[in-house]
Amino acid sequence: MGKLNNKVALITGGNSGIGLATAKLFVQEGAKVVITGRRQEALDQAVTEIGGDVTAILADAADISKTKEVVEKTVSAYGKIDILFANAGVAYFGPHSDITEEFFDSQFNTNVKGPFFLIKEAIPHLNDGAVIIGNTSIVNQKGFDGTSVYTATKAAFRSLSRVLASELKERGIRTVSVAPGPIETPIYGKLGMPQEAVEEMGAGFAQQVPLGRFGAADELAKAVLFLASDDASYVNGVELEVDGGLSQI
Repeated sequence: MGKLNNKVALITGGNSGIGLATAKLFVQEGAKVVITGRRQEALDQAVTEIGGDVTAILADAADISKTKEVVEKTVSAYGKIDILFANAGVAYFGPHSDITEEFFDSQFNTNVKGPFFLIKEAIPHLNDGAVIIGNTSIVNQKGFDGTSVYTATKAAFRSLSRVLASELKERGIRTVSVAPGPIETPIYGKLGMPQEAVEEMGAGFAQQVPLGRFGAADELAKAVLFLASDDASYVNGVELEVDGGLSQI
């Protein structure tokens, strides 16, 4: 029997990177999984890769008009929700002096506003004892140049997780976060930076990590599985760093 046998999990941004790796692992562990994403072609491919009992819903995490639809379709397909992994996110970097309102809004809409209202819509449909998992980042513990907006979004989500851990305690719903360090995912190709600059930044990050390398999406997925499972039944309100030690020294 798997660690998530017959559990229902909703994973935003489940068509690539950490979300896809987590969806695969959840299905292997017996879960029924719903994934969301912005591109139908990527969702169709992900469903094929994941296999098992999985449903894909086309929805942009930044579009709060879609949040109710995502929750309703999940509940219609599988009933109550046991695991909500608010994973979808974007990252665009630049010095604070260059930040525009559009740049600011594009990240806050996807990384904060979208998941905030998705969680709001999902709460009435969560089983007692369910778990909400946010994908934050170690950037909210450090001061990396050029990440002011991205860092602010992740700090906001971390704070939301703390509040929900208290607000939902009467129903035994745990609210936790996983904080990745440098992870090999497609997000690095979507930073809006020249490839040479991305590679240089990546090399710099890897040199700072005590383990001397980027992490893999599969390694992150295993941490999410721990938080989602009964193995973490007494783990609540925390942010679990999965970063090779980068945030610790």
